[in-house]
Amino acid sequence: MQLEALFKQPQALPAVPKIVHELIDSFNNDDISIDVIVRKIAADPVLSARLLRLGNSAYYHVSRSIGTVHDAVAMLGFVTVRTLVISSGLTGGYKTMPGMDLNKFWRYSMHTAAVARWVAKAANQNVDLAFTVGLMHGIGQLVMHAGMPEQMLHLDKLASPLDPRRIDMESTSFGYSFANVGAELAKQWKFPPTFSEAIANFPDPLSHTPFDPVAGVLHLSAWRARAEHNGLDGDELAATLPTEVCLKLGLKPETLLTDMPPLSELCEGMEALLG
Repeated sequence: MQLEALFKQPQALPAVPKIVHELIDSFNNDDISIDVIVRKIAADPVLSARLLRLGNSAYYHVSRSIGTVHDAVAMLGFVTVRTLVISSGLTGGYKTMPGMDLNKFWRYSMHTAAVARWVAKAANQNVDLAFTVGLMHGIGQLVMHAGMPEQMLHLDKLASPLDPRRIDMESTSFGYSFANVGAELAKQWKFPPTFSEAIANFPDPLSHTPFDPVAGVLHLSAWRARAEHNGLDGDELAATLPTEVCLKLGLKPETLLTDMPPLSELCEGMEALLG
């Protein structure tokens, strides 16, 4: 199925709340009224409940408890609240998926997002951008499973969705991979170009000039989250680390191998995203 045809399948695209689209629009609109947005988030009981759970979780280490959406904005800032609400909206976008364990998929995506936030901070990149892109970088997998289930189930038998060989197999089979699909979704939803470019380029960030540091952060984060999912030990981590990408970001390899906290600690409290 061609990429354009995939996006014409109504069942392929995730159903996300209107407020999520409005928050995405706010990236491109400097005159956005934060008060109006806060009122709209507060009016969505599911998203506001998730936001409060996350805001009060160990992940954010806030000094006193957050009781309202206004409190969340005051204590975490609008940019972080926007990131969390968009992320929550995306994770709720598909209820079931043929052949996919959605919990496992979102846990991997959540691991990627948490690592991306940590790596972005270490590499002096935008942490909220890295977190959001980390969480949505694999969403093309879901679009493809929803829009072309039989073809994807055939591939799943050869290599699971989290197999490192997967991207190449998809490109060989269809002429595009889940990264291209995710980038196209980000474009259609009018995320800023930095989002779609990072998702498109993350599989091989060194082949694009100029080098996109967010794609580099995402490449390292997806590698680390997949390694966790596939149970790699310390020696295997060291052997598979994308060293050149590290160096391009100005990071020493040991930053990822020894300085970074374990994923259980990095993601503590993030389960609230999965509702």
